[in-house]
Amino acid sequence: MFLFDVLLYAFLVIVGIQFVYYVIIFSKFSFAEGDKPSLKNIPVSVIICAKNEAKNLSVLIPKLLEQDYKQFEIVLINDASSDNSLEIMESFMFKYSNIKIVNVVNNEAFWGNKKYALTLGIKAATHEFLLFTDADCIPNSKYWIKTISSHFSKNKSIVIGYGAYAKQKGSFLNKLIRFETLLTAVQYFSYTKIGLPYMAVGRNLAYKKETFFKTNGFISHFKIRSGDDDLFVNEAATKKNTSICFSEDSFTISKPKTTFIEWFNQKRRHVSTAHHYKFKHKFMLGLFYVSQFLFWLLAIVLLAVAFKPITVMLLIGLRFMFQYGIIGSSAKKLNEKDIILLLPLLELFLIIFQFYIFITNLVSKPTHWK
Repeated sequence: MFLFDVLLYAFLVIVGIQFVYYVIIFSKFSFAEGDKPSLKNIPVSVIICAKNEAKNLSVLIPKLLEQDYKQFEIVLINDASSDNSLEIMESFMFKYSNIKIVNVVNNEAFWGNKKYALTLGIKAATHEFLLFTDADCIPNSKYWIKTISSHFSKNKSIVIGYGAYAKQKGSFLNKLIRFETLLTAVQYFSYTKIGLPYMAVGRNLAYKKETFFKTNGFISHFKIRSGDDDLFVNEAATKKNTSICFSEDSFTISKPKTTFIEWFNQKRRHVSTAHHYKFKHKFMLGLFYVSQFLFWLLAIVLLAVAFKPITVMLLIGLRFMFQYGIIGSSAKKLNEKDIILLLPLLELFLIIFQFYIFITNLVSKPTHWK
């Protein structure tokens, strides 16, 4: 009985930790009012680094050219593609004067390094304000550039946006991917709100060229294959210089992976960069994951042995009540409402999946960005 008493008290502490995360931290984004900054007509360079993305470029570039914005250029980086990505880029460049191409060829020193290619693209950009997305993304509206760039100001030199994934009806994997994306966004938006920005996604990120060079670009993590987005933001972002943008017009939409193995390999690369975050960020993110894991483990054990089941059920109900409230409000903001009904199942699957990724990454490290 003493052991189960200890487990029950531990469960109470875990629920308390989850309460702090959801109700005190994540609510900062969940209940935040959307900012309405004044529109600006600053010149913007939209930068896309593409490796073997001919098909996606044929879709993305026309969408970028349709953007309702006065002065912008499109910097297309061909990162040593073996398909006809360069030919697709050139076909548009010959027609439109605001398209610039940076053709990167493989060299022995920087073989397969996306950060090298991006650095060349950033140096080639004409304008001070840089907006990044991926070749397999499309803007959610023709006001994408306008909405994101409006968040730049005298003090704000980094703007973090939301990179959503397209919905696929009847796919559990698709809902799992979008739930993970939603939960991650709730965290990085909320941490930015409390003055602790720690990451962003390269599918929808903007910053000033000056900020890039003041941080010495990607030099501190250049040998790490991934992390051109989150590791850069982890180093460069501060309470004062970072803004978030979550208007629906500012979203980008990406094609999600369609098999578990593809998503597994993608997430392995993403998760491997978290080891290089600042300690305070690793601690807070790690504690949140551990508290999620222990919540489910202790709940299952205590219910299985039927130890004070009413108390345990009340604690479980309380936790799900504030979780549903916070995640539900955030999902409404980010147009992900359809996944809320499956929240407990998706959370449990994601916890197990992330644990498996963690173990796998201990054994071997992913090496290439694509």
